[in-house]
Amino acid sequence: MDMSGPEQLEGMHVAAFTRANNEPDTIFHAQHIPDSLMDMGAQTAVTALYQTALPVGGAVLELMAGALSHYPQEAQFQRVVGLGVAKAALEANPILNERIVQDLNDEPTLPFEDDSFDAVTLCDGLAYLTQPLAILMEIVRVLKPGAPLILTFSDQFHAAKAVAIWQALEPADRVRLVSVLMSRTGLAELDTGEVVPPEDLTAWRDTVHAVVGRKPRT
Repeated sequence: MDMSGPEQLEGMHVAAFTRANNEPDTIFHAQHIPDSLMDMGAQTAVTALYQTALPVGGAVLELMAGALSHYPQEAQFQRVVGLGVAKAALEANPILNERIVQDLNDEPTLPFEDDSFDAVTLCDGLAYLTQPLAILMEIVRVLKPGAPLILTFSDQFHAAKAVAIWQALEPADRVRLVSVLMSRTGLAELDTGEVVPPEDLTAWRDTVHAVVGRKPRT
């Protein structure tokens, strides 16, 4: 697989994973605030999912991490690793006990041993990956057998940095795209869902989409 540029996957347009803005992510995201485009209601919905899906006392990895994680405050983990492009944002995140600065579009190989983590989370990040299949394969490698990848996203994204196919699809089709990519890398027991904002809460406008898959046990 060519790691020098955007992936070209069978059955998808050759430019599917290209982006309008090719400025290095380390520069772009250092200049663009807020850390999360999700509103508070959506962030709370992600935290609620993590409460039920993350392994208490386990080792967890947050990919494309920033200053704000959505992990439950009361949760206790053996190890919490954050990998992202902005050093200052990672250092400002109080829940992390290990921090790694890495641009996954520049280097998709994860610096961890096989079968290292009890869960991996990726929140509002897949839209920006130019080599999603390579990175998902790496996620499968570092997950322990039976452990989940919890992938969440809202309908908000930085248009300049999101890949072409993400911008072209409707939300439901983005869920299908994520499911296809996860299936291609061997993740199993895929479970999809969404949380729609209640009509009486005006401060919550963002629908949250989730796809959870597990590394096969054999």
